Amino acid sequence: MNKGGGSGGGGPGGNEPKGPTAAAAAAALQKQKSLLQRVEADITSVVDNFTQIVNVARVNDQPVKNSQEAYMMEMRASRMVQAADSLLKLVSELKQTAIFSGFASLNDHVEQRIEEFDQEAEKTNRLLARIADDASASLKELESHYYSSAQRLTLDS
Repeated sequence: MNKGGGSGGGGPGGNEPKGPTAAAAAAALQKQKSLLQRVEADITSVVDNFTQIVNVARVNDQPVKNSQEAYMMEMRASRMVQAADSLLKLVSELKQTAIFSGFASLNDHVEQRIEEFDQEAEKTNRLLARIADDASASLKELESHYYSSAQRLTLDS
C-alpha cells in the first residue's frame, strides 16, 4: 500500500487520465486512506486497552479498589474485543475489495484489447481499400492496353 499519496491531484497541468478511470482511481485512493486510518485507530485502541489492563491488574489489598479495577479491566477488555471485531470486518472488506478490483482490472484489460483490435481492424480495412484501388487501377490499365493492342484486333477479325 502506498502511504505517500502517489501522483494524484489531477491538476490542469498534469497528464492524468480523465473520465471514469480517473474517478475510480481517486475513489480507490480515498478508500485506501480511510482503511489505513481505520487500521491505525483499531490497532492503537487494542494496544492502549491492553496496556491499561496490564496496569490495572496489580493486586491491591482494598476490596473496593479491586472491584473498581475489575470493572475497568472488563471495560478495557470489551473495548479490545470491539477493536478486534472492527479489524476482522476490515479484513473482510479488504478481501471483497481485492476480489472486485480484480474484476475491474480484468474489465479494463478487456476494454483495452477491444480498442487495440478495433484499431487493427481499421488499419486492415484501409489496407484492403488501398489494395482494391491499386487492383482496380491496374485492371483498367491492362484493359486499355488490351483493347488498344494489335493482337486483339487480329483475333476479333
